Amino acid sequence: MANKKITSRDLDFAKWYTDVVMAAKLASYTNVKGCIAIEPNGYAIWEKMQEILDKKFKELGHVNVQMPLLIPENLMKKEGELVEGFAPEVAWVTMGGKKELEERLCIRPTSETMFSDYYATHVKSYKDLPMLYNQWCNVLRWEKETRPFLRSREFLWQEGHTIHATKEEAELETKQMMDVYKWFHHEILAIPSITGLKTEKEKFAGAEYTLTNEALMYNGVSLQAGTSHYFGQKFSKAYDIKFQNKENKEEYVYQTSWGTTTRMIGALIMVHSDDNGLVLPPKIAPRQVVIIPIGESEEVKTLSEKINKELQENNITSYIDNTDKSPGFKFAEAEVNGIPVRIEIGERDLNNGVITFARRDTGLKISVSKDIQVVSYTKELLDTIQKDMYNKALERRNNLTFTAKNLDEVKEIMANQPGFIHADWCGSSECEMKMKEINGIKSRCILKDEKLITGKCVVCEKEATDHVVWGIQY
Repeated sequence: MANKKITSRDLDFAKWYTDVVMAAKLASYTNVKGCIAIEPNGYAIWEKMQEILDKKFKELGHVNVQMPLLIPENLMKKEGELVEGFAPEVAWVTMGGKKELEERLCIRPTSETMFSDYYATHVKSYKDLPMLYNQWCNVLRWEKETRPFLRSREFLWQEGHTIHATKEEAELETKQMMDVYKWFHHEILAIPSITGLKTEKEKFAGAEYTLTNEALMYNGVSLQAGTSHYFGQKFSKAYDIKFQNKENKEEYVYQTSWGTTTRMIGALIMVHSDDNGLVLPPKIAPRQVVIIPIGESEEVKTLSEKINKELQENNITSYIDNTDKSPGFKFAEAEVNGIPVRIEIGERDLNNGVITFARRDTGLKISVSKDIQVVSYTKELLDTIQKDMYNKALERRNNLTFTAKNLDEVKEIMANQPGFIHADWCGSSECEMKMKEINGIKSRCILKDEKLITGKCVVCEKEATDHVVWGIQY
């Protein structure tokens, strides 16, 4: 039965999304316009994301640092493309206490500037390289239209910034980190994303090129979920980041940056959740199992505690709901909060020698022997849920992936159901803008390893250069 607090996603997807965020207590609105309060349930998911990604970054040799929140205007102006690209979203500090500042300070929208300024004074020789730094922080971008997690003015993210002695090493880093984001989405978030190259128009301001990870939401709208940028020597020349190479010649470093944000929580909601609330893949769920005792008998209490202890000792995050609420309320609460597995232990069932496992993703209830090897059974069930959720999302994505050979076909697709549209492109910005006239379609990514579909541009029908995935975006 659908949660009465939650609008049907097929009736009003935008309202459904907000209802799930609020019902699952992931975030709430604040009196700071465009900014949200991330509540404990939402922050626990972000902590889990941090934990997994941070471990992966460190395995690849990265270390964490912290750079200033405020950036002097003169530093921002050193790289012209960056300033121009972020100008509409920048917030400025002009007063310090009661005194007007001599130079206004930008609240960081991104940190290429501060990392470049740091590297310029800390790199002397090729022996200092590479520097593989990452920062977990908040940023501020003055967005016009906001929505919890998807697009808020202040949000949490990680931003990696690295410098290298050679072009080859920096480009390898750029690709490697995009592979990390793809792995994280596929293996941990159970979201079947695609990766590719951004067009010149859509790449990050100041980058030589940008790689992107694109996910498709349940309603066919795409979400950019992680980008990796190769800067070459653009920033190092602007900020004078030089080193002595092995031949004792002075050379500019090669630079990258890469990042992802709390909008991944929005992706989790929009790919997996339903009209009953949040649905979380077990690998990212802060709490994987809830045990709900039904009745006051000592046997119920003892078995609940025994199972909880065994699960926790085997690295399964479980807890017992001992709150003074009815079993039905506890079931509904676990459901709306997206706990992957619910174990119900009741007196009547124990008299019949069974306990009940319930899957959040399908709603299926399974009666098993109370003497079952609960750890191995639960692990297998969690693995099955993780795989099933990925496959379900993949099937949905495939059903919403289309091929178009001309503009009429693009218009027909968009009139019925948006999704990923594969179509050839000639490479001109004019044709890219012409596509945007159809429901605001943008290029999501260029698939360099994919063959052309017809060899003709979907817009102008001239010779195509690239196979592109198109779609509307959040």
